Amino acid sequence: MAPLPFQQSYAALPERFYASAPLSPAPDPKLIRLNYALAEQLGLDAQWLASPQGVAMLSGSAMPEGVDPLSTAYAGHQFGSFNPHLGDGRALLLGDVQDAQGHVWEVQLKGSGPTPFSRRGDGRAVLGPVLREYVVSEAMHALGIPTTRALAAVKTGMAVLRETMLPGAVLARVASSHIRVGTFQYFASRQDLAGLRILADFAIARHYPQVAQGPAPYLEFLQQVIAAQAKLIAQWMLVGFIHGVMNTDNMAVSGETIDYGPCAFMDQYDPNTVFSFIDERGRYAFTNQPTIALWNLTRLAEALLPLLSEDEDEGVALAGQALEQFGGLFHGAYFAGLRAKLGLKTQQAKDETFFHALFAQMQEHQADFTNTFRSLSDERVIAGEYVPDTLEGMQPWLHQWRQRLTQEAEEVPAIRAENMRCVNPCYIPRNHLIESMIGTAVNNDDYTLFEEMLRLTASPYTEQADMARYAQPPQPEERVRYTFCGT
Repeated sequence: MAPLPFQQSYAALPERFYASAPLSPAPDPKLIRLNYALAEQLGLDAQWLASPQGVAMLSGSAMPEGVDPLSTAYAGHQFGSFNPHLGDGRALLLGDVQDAQGHVWEVQLKGSGPTPFSRRGDGRAVLGPVLREYVVSEAMHALGIPTTRALAAVKTGMAVLRETMLPGAVLARVASSHIRVGTFQYFASRQDLAGLRILADFAIARHYPQVAQGPAPYLEFLQQVIAAQAKLIAQWMLVGFIHGVMNTDNMAVSGETIDYGPCAFMDQYDPNTVFSFIDERGRYAFTNQPTIALWNLTRLAEALLPLLSEDEDEGVALAGQALEQFGGLFHGAYFAGLRAKLGLKTQQAKDETFFHALFAQMQEHQADFTNTFRSLSDERVIAGEYVPDTLEGMQPWLHQWRQRLTQEAEEVPAIRAENMRCVNPCYIPRNHLIESMIGTAVNNDDYTLFEEMLRLTASPYTEQADMARYAQPPQPEERVRYTFCGT
């Protein structure tokens, strides 16, 4: 028997919440990478996970005694259109574990084969998107942004048909839960009030237990989710991250980033940047992410209306009051983050105008998002002694910025620069480098660049010798306009 302390708390919910899924054995599963540090944090036996029996489980080929995987049911709005029956079409929830601090984490396989929710799909994932999600989710964690984590990547030995035949792979990922806005929509759309209440109670107990004994727990739950998402989207924006497909089934009520499909970090600053090939109208563009987050949260509020009050009008009013808080919460977190990135410690009435002027300059000069803020974190730039190429043409704004710094409490440039470098990363997983890494893995079965990128982005704020190319934006011919989730 495998030393796995898995519980299956979701299976304790009524059967309509999930479906048991048959296993689809991989012909030749091979471990690409195991996240030993995460396994240790979760109290899992990393040596067993790396063994043939562990790899068989991580590939979805065979389960040890006591591990009974399931796929969860949910609905969702996809690009604005509601689908009442989605669910885990290519994912298996193995169970949950509790770490030493008492936090509960779910372990899920992504790409392990068809499930009852596959909707005629093959349920598989291909190698490239698995490696991308592994790198980007771990980079997000290192940046301090709430996210699902990557536990392991396994190559299946199976060819999967997409545009061409591609090597199949499975990602084992970890989240505090996989409950989505779309999970609530699933029960609301069926007018299943009992199921809706059970789900809400489960989510409250898992994520926001402090509201359980309050006078209005379901309203407080909605408020907590709104606050968590407002902070999360602000954190995305502060590092130039674009999720790519913010459907309601891709928004977790935990406030964690989930479902890395056509995601990427922006290089050249353009607020209208998109990375999803099918997002022709820019619904999920960088600048639209706060608006879409509020739209998704409004759908959650609609689903929760029967729990907020027996009187519909009162429920609508309560939901509206909760949703009105999103803008202030988002802007509060976002502007506070921008002040930190610019070395500012005090708030002024004209800060928003000041920030907009910076972004206008960045767009006009086609400045790299990450490198602009990192360049500002140079004590010589702060002191007015040096203007690097990354800031060329932005001298009028730099003059205003330095004047603004004089209005702060006196701080030597070296200390201010050090504080700024703690919030302005030097390294992000740049899209063109990810594509290069994927190419070497898919075409040559070579994971050297994959490992190098993981090591580098694990310490995103610390400059590392001989790694300058990872901080450089792409040349025009290297730019990658679209990324794909591999379904």
